[in-house]
Amino acid sequence: MGNSGKWFHTIEAVLAVLVIMMALAMLLEKNREEFRKISVVIQDADDTQWAAFRYGLKMAAQDYKIELVIASTANVLTVDEQIETIHREIEHGADAVIVRPVAGADLEEKLKRVAKKVPVMLVESSASQEPEESLFALVEPEHMAMGRALAEELQQDYNNNLAGKKYGIIMKADESQGMMERKQGLEEGLKDTGISCSWVAVDAFSDTGEHILESQPEVDIVLALDNSSLIKAAEEAAANNLHGALVYGIGNSTEAAYYLDTGCVECLIVPDEFSVGYQSLSETAESLRHYFRKMKSKVVPYTVIRREELFQKENQEILFTMSQ
Repeated sequence: MGNSGKWFHTIEAVLAVLVIMMALAMLLEKNREEFRKISVVIQDADDTQWAAFRYGLKMAAQDYKIELVIASTANVLTVDEQIETIHREIEHGADAVIVRPVAGADLEEKLKRVAKKVPVMLVESSASQEPEESLFALVEPEHMAMGRALAEELQQDYNNNLAGKKYGIIMKADESQGMMERKQGLEEGLKDTGISCSWVAVDAFSDTGEHILESQPEVDIVLALDNSSLIKAAEEAAANNLHGALVYGIGNSTEAAYYLDTGCVECLIVPDEFSVGYQSLSETAESLRHYFRKMKSKVVPYTVIRREELFQKENQEILFTMSQ
């Protein structure tokens, strides 16, 4: 074969590759244009504790021109109910889902099957009991650090002299990885300080546990590990049902800020839920825009707020996002 024939076949091969590349680019561009809807599935989605989170989602959705759907959910979801809700959102056109996983040993495996259909981003907590082995990207607060921060603020108020003091823990009936890390961080922070834990009240904010705190043995301090528990403890403190115990806790709602302002809460640890919402949606949107891009996990910070600092300029943005 002459040189002209070889050049002809070479040019022909190059043109074929270019055509394939152009077709693939057009297909990816078409897909990118069609990826416009992201659904969010979190338990008790309308609760005020999610206000800053929802606001972060909405701001990111505007920036990325995404149709955002926050699924209406019950205040308690089982694994099967959450998976059913996710499938319903996909049937209604969701191109990706953001999920705050409920506790359940088999949720990770069920989410893997969902991920074969659409991208899945997790928020707040891993779906796996071994988070480092999870295949899913996760945007979450610094759970362990927040638990330690509670311990540090408590020691600071007592001049590192907690010997002989007693405390109680109030927390959700939530065996999620995030909640367990908060408790672990708190307990590690109080280790060898001389203070002792008298009780752990679980789900004390539910109707069935209405008076559970009042009936607990007297303690010096009540430590709340989540927003709902903090509000319940503050309500009991306002009603003088805690026998004079001081309340410290983790919270992220206007109600939590109110109880800090009124003195029913001594110290508030506020996770940056706005960033959890914004970054989870932006990561998901980017993965839809760029076909081969892998979503990245992120950890967002927290803020320690005292009553006298509540309305300082640096905390105004936090209060604003919680009120949206």
